[in-house]
Amino acid sequence: MESVEGRSLRPITDTPSGIPAQAKIVSVKTGVQQSSTPAPTPSSSPSPAPAPDKPQSHHLTYQEWVELLAREAQVAATQQPENLSILAGDSISLWFPPTLLPPGRTWLNQGISGETSGGLYRRLPLLDGTNPKTIFILIGINDLLKGVSDREILDNHKQIIQDLKWNHPQTKLVIQSILPHQGPQATWEQKERLLSVSNERIRQLNQHLWALAQSHGVYYLDLYPLFATAQGSLRAELTTDGLHLNHQGYLIWSTAMQMFSQHYLDSRQGYP
Repeated sequence: MESVEGRSLRPITDTPSGIPAQAKIVSVKTGVQQSSTPAPTPSSSPSPAPAPDKPQSHHLTYQEWVELLAREAQVAATQQPENLSILAGDSISLWFPPTLLPPGRTWLNQGISGETSGGLYRRLPLLDGTNPKTIFILIGINDLLKGVSDREILDNHKQIIQDLKWNHPQTKLVIQSILPHQGPQATWEQKERLLSVSNERIRQLNQHLWALAQSHGVYYLDLYPLFATAQGSLRAELTTDGLHLNHQGYLIWSTAMQMFSQHYLDSRQGYP
């Protein structure tokens, strides 16, 4: 078992399938590079665009994904880009279009399709040496779909927070709420699994995540209200299949991160 700075790189056996005008992206092939198009500001009103394509390497195994993300994290650790922000999570983070990532930061995307809170915790040692300014965490929906209890999800979040605070004491941690799904209107191929998890349960779990973030002195970004209808399901205009986000959904998320950063992360204004 490999050891990283006194911690075990836990075996991963799960198989889930002046501010610059632009964001920068960490890439294995090119190192730190400028994104091709400026990310929109909160006042942007882009015309509708097709949903982001799945990565060409979506057929990789889970372990191959981990190895790929480990190499990208090593690029960041070696080059030490300014204002590094990390997206940590599952496919919803993985498919975030680079051109929509908030500007003024260098982004390292550490999302894996099918990831769970336990899987994310086990691969946190891969981030050692990256020295991020901010880590945005969005994880939990796959746990729910796999039948993991709320208690275990919260315990895993607690371990994630504690691990990151210990190993990245200068980093601002942002726990993000789990997004709703579209319920009976969803077209996702595993719709039956979605229907086994109510949006009310997700909403209540998010309340516990907020309390957990508060008790550990980290930030909490509540995305749920931005994506939910009055009935609590995922807004149809923001999703490709009732679970994953389309272009407009990512634009909403990007805008939320930008505004949250301006109000709390990049200013001296107190956090509520």
